[in-house]
Amino acid sequence: MVSKVKGLNRIRGLLLLVSLLFIILVPKDSYAYAYAFQASVLSHALHVPAPAPYGTSQLHANKYTHTHAHSDSDSDNDDDDDDQSSSSRSERRASESSTMPPPIKGEESRRSAISNTAKSLLASIMTMNTAAALSISNIQNANAAVGTLPEYSDSNSVLQGITIDVADKSQQKDMIAFLQDGFKMQLLRQRQVGSVTDTWMGFGPEQMSIPGEWEPAVSSWASYGGHASVHIRYDGQTVEPYYTKGNGNDSDNDSGAPAPGNSNSNSNIAYLQLGVPEYRVSQMVKNGGNVYNGYGIVEVISPSGLPVRGIVGIRPDPMMLIALNCKSVKESKEFYQQLGFVEQEYPYCRPNRGKGQFEPEQPKKSVYLAPSKNSMGVLLLQAEKKGKRMNANPAVRSLNIVFQPSEGTVVDADADADADVGEQLKVIDPSAVPIAFESIELFEKRERTTRIEVPAVE
Repeated sequence: MVSKVKGLNRIRGLLLLVSLLFIILVPKDSYAYAYAFQASVLSHALHVPAPAPYGTSQLHANKYTHTHAHSDSDSDNDDDDDDQSSSSRSERRASESSTMPPPIKGEESRRSAISNTAKSLLASIMTMNTAAALSISNIQNANAAVGTLPEYSDSNSVLQGITIDVADKSQQKDMIAFLQDGFKMQLLRQRQVGSVTDTWMGFGPEQMSIPGEWEPAVSSWASYGGHASVHIRYDGQTVEPYYTKGNGNDSDNDSGAPAPGNSNSNSNIAYLQLGVPEYRVSQMVKNGGNVYNGYGIVEVISPSGLPVRGIVGIRPDPMMLIALNCKSVKESKEFYQQLGFVEQEYPYCRPNRGKGQFEPEQPKKSVYLAPSKNSMGVLLLQAEKKGKRMNANPAVRSLNIVFQPSEGTVVDADADADADVGEQLKVIDPSAVPIAFESIELFEKRERTTRIEVPAVE
């Protein structure tokens, strides 16, 4: 028994020394990661939800959301674990009581409490270390359904972004500047095929793998893989004016039709929602944006006709969701579920989770769906006139899904590498929203060959 106590004392001393060295040696710019680790240890040891680390990884942010949402059920499970732990401790004490000397009166409860606490904390730490080692091993050897990112290992498809058509070079230039200067998006990829110029913009690399230069606790999550993108497509031979900027009236454009996204337009695309650390309304207006709401958040019609909602907040990928006006939410929900989408918890980008003027709550009677809890999703909103045919936003060419073909399916990545993205496989949802599909093999090839190695970030 004496040797056991000495062994425990050595372990306690070692853990204390490691903790002190951790605090002294961890670089200042890694405090967010250190905080996340320490909060995780405390949450497991004390059976309380860990606070969300501000500006940490996608995995940490999602784990925080999950823990926060299910804290009640976790508490119930913890109570069961405590009961089982107490019963096993009682059995051990009973078996050891015959060999231990009688305790001094008044010391039994204190010594028992200290011993039990030390054992519980030690068991929690040892269990966590084992689980952490296993999780690291699993991540390194992950065979994700879509790419190799561990965040997407739970799904065989990802909503990767949205494709927008622009009418001319001027509108193309304005749209790029609008996203770049107004929301701090990066220029990710470009290519020219015949008369078509493709430009992809987003907040970080699109590749479905961890970039080789990315380092945990050191690199920014803006340099991590799996980001969604806005694909801007310009065809020099087009003669169709997809959208013309408003004439000063926030609800009307030059043709006299209601602006896209407005409730009276009956447009199928409500808005693309971005959760960004900052945005600049002056730059949106300068580059052709038409702002129609600026109280707490910003709602603006982009130069291409895509409605955008901007919220000041923090997200691993600021492209949060695409909101769709539906003639029937139930019908649209069934449609997207057939495509592999699952109802998920509504995403927020601020700590108060919709309880203030700077981030709206999830709209009533809406449904949020996504292929994975870590990917961008669609928010289904009921249109004012249920059952009425929705007007397709002419500037929105498609929502883009990257998928892993079923086993045995052969995809020829060379046959259509230069074709329009998603044109080979496309469906239309019940509210006239086009959905384009691209295999992961073809997506990765296109992403590698069109990538701009040094994104233009101002």
